Amino acid sequence: MCTAFVSIDPEAAVPVLLLSVRDEYLGRAWLPPDHHWPQRPELLGGLDLAAGGTWLAVDPARRTAACLLNGFGPLAPAGTRLSRGELPLTAVREGGIGHLDLTPYDPFHLVQVRPDGARVTSWGGGLLTEHELPAGLSVVLNDGLEGMAANRTASERIRSLMAARADHFRARFAAAPRPGPAAEGATERAWGDWLPIVAGDGLALDEDTALIQRRDFGDGRIWGSSSISLLALGPELLRYDFASAPVPGDGSGWRRVDVAAAGGGLDRAFPERT
Repeated sequence: MCTAFVSIDPEAAVPVLLLSVRDEYLGRAWLPPDHHWPQRPELLGGLDLAAGGTWLAVDPARRTAACLLNGFGPLAPAGTRLSRGELPLTAVREGGIGHLDLTPYDPFHLVQVRPDGARVTSWGGGLLTEHELPAGLSVVLNDGLEGMAANRTASERIRSLMAARADHFRARFAAAPRPGPAAEGATERAWGDWLPIVAGDGLALDEDTALIQRRDFGDGRIWGSSSISLLALGPELLRYDFASAPVPGDGSGWRRVDVAAAGGGLDRAFPERT
């Protein structure tokens, strides 16, 4: 039940803001954002150790980013299936994925953000759709943009959880002053009144409306939020803040990712404790 919120204000100094919450089975190993791909040394992202790809990729030179959400619908043929974790890397490096043969990929939604706007590309059931996002606040769920994908979950329980989360946090973000992050400085100063909302808004991890969550679906594995990414994009700005989830109450879990460094390990990826 990954979730992405995109705020677009063409008149603002920082026109595009992205919040991406990754939900996954918590036993799946990963590494935080860095330059993990030697063949693509300019790209940043967290590394999924199971398949080698990422859920969110950033190209600092182009000031673009792409985050991936799993979709619902028929799965790709088992014999030719490819990992969707390559798609964000391709999208930021090549400007999109519309040129790819997507038949080897399970359903997904890909959110691409740039300094002047954002686009959602959805694939499922043999159908590719693309939507340029309007000004204002949009939400992308595993059921697609605003929960309106052609292929959606058949589970009323999952659908209700996604809707509850989207409704609660859309209202909360809309009611708070929109951040205008600077390139430098602490995460708290950059994201202002949005940050405690992003960190969970005080909700218990098992509440229906929770953005940061833990769920035991009864199969012995725990599903939940593993990380939170915040990105701000403008004509001369790219800022990337990251935290493992859940974030400690004192805010110490946030790190400003160094988007200027090309490799050099996690000390360079996380240069300051904020």
